[in-house]
Amino acid sequence: MRGSADEALTKQSSRLNSMQIPYRKPGKFSQTKLDPFLTKDKFNELKNKLEKLKNTNRPRAAEEVRRLAELGDFSENVEYQMAKGRLRGINEKILILENQLRQAVIITPQAKTGAVQIGHTVTIIDGKKEKTYQILGSSETNPGKNIISHNSPLGAALIGRKIGETAEIKLGDKKIKYKIVRIS
Repeated sequence: MRGSADEALTKQSSRLNSMQIPYRKPGKFSQTKLDPFLTKDKFNELKNKLEKLKNTNRPRAAEEVRRLAELGDFSENVEYQMAKGRLRGINEKILILENQLRQAVIITPQAKTGAVQIGHTVTIIDGKKEKTYQILGSSETNPGKNIISHNSPLGAALIGRKIGETAEIKLGDKKIKYKIVRIS
């Protein structure tokens, strides 16, 4: 009897040792640090989104979980598992938004400094073309509307420079120089 129990234990142990631990990607926001710089409009937009999640979406999702829990047998109740997943997702979004709003720094550029700051609109020329960009926080960038991040190569090169100064960025093996024409 003792030999068969040991053999079964050895078989199970070797099977467990040969199994691989599943690789799971980290969560979407687990490694990203949110940029605290926001315009007043973006701050209010996030605040409204948070209120909607708390007052509308979460109660509706919690009620759905409660309703499906009444059906019993949680292990095979797929709808219940999915509803709980949706509720967890809403709670995670709420935590992220609360954290982002708590750490927010409202962008208010000082016009008298003469140097480019976050929130300024900067007109630059690269030799032939004149381009205008607004420099904001990472959460508000929209290259199609010429809104760039202060963390982008161009945004970082422009921050702190004055009218008439040149900012140089390296893109691959090229160096591009931009002259600041106007700051507003």
